[in-house]
Amino acid sequence: MRGLQSKIAVVTGGGGGIGGATCLRFAAEGAAVAVFDINAEAAERTVAAITANGGNAAAFACDIADQAGVVSAVARVNEALGPIDILVNNAGWDVFKPFLKTTPDEWQKLIAINLTGALNMHHAILPQMVERRGGRVVNIASDAARVGSSGEAVYAACKAGLVGFTKTLAREHARDGITLNVVCPGPTDTALLGDFLKASSNPEKLQEAFRRSIPLGRIGAPTDLPGAICFFASEDAAFITGQVLSVSGGLTMAG
Repeated sequence: MRGLQSKIAVVTGGGGGIGGATCLRFAAEGAAVAVFDINAEAAERTVAAITANGGNAAAFACDIADQAGVVSAVARVNEALGPIDILVNNAGWDVFKPFLKTTPDEWQKLIAINLTGALNMHHAILPQMVERRGGRVVNIASDAARVGSSGEAVYAACKAGLVGFTKTLAREHARDGITLNVVCPGPTDTALLGDFLKASSNPEKLQEAFRRSIPLGRIGAPTDLPGAICFFASEDAAFITGQVLSVSGGLTMAG
């Protein structure tokens, strides 16, 4: 894709799943990657996979819900790699229960990771993009934000909030040369989906129900997402901002 060579990309939740696959794709496109993850060992594994293939990456242990920690990690990226061109907010967490069985402590953790964490990352990185008159932000939400998802009420609310937040910042920063877009995965074979299945009474039956509901006939793989994410971060998407793209095998076809 055009324009990713030598760019510096920050990817949260880069230690595995969609985030890890996205880090590998950015590196393959010639970008230097700052791998953010609360799990330092997971981040280091992604970096090792990138450097083994000749790419450029560095790991940063970071709890995105901790604003001071985010500010510190971003400063370390600037020192180690240089000014940040691309931000991908991918880190997320979910608890799979009907809303009336959830607790306020669970709500707070869901909001802290899925919404406040992304706000912290934007607040730390956008100023340097504004100063440099350019940048790309790709926020990873969920099709749950677009159509709802039983057992994920607060998660869906956070991801819907992220969609609205992205659209608003896309308007506020368009004249700064910054684009912000959203990618919405559907059911994807990650640890998050594994936890969802384990919480059900019949994981195999639920997994098969997911598969049958997807028009393309399979659950997504982490490697299905990086193409859309890197596209939004590239010069090929220079005239696209404030948009939402589902990557879900046709599970949802929202207008």
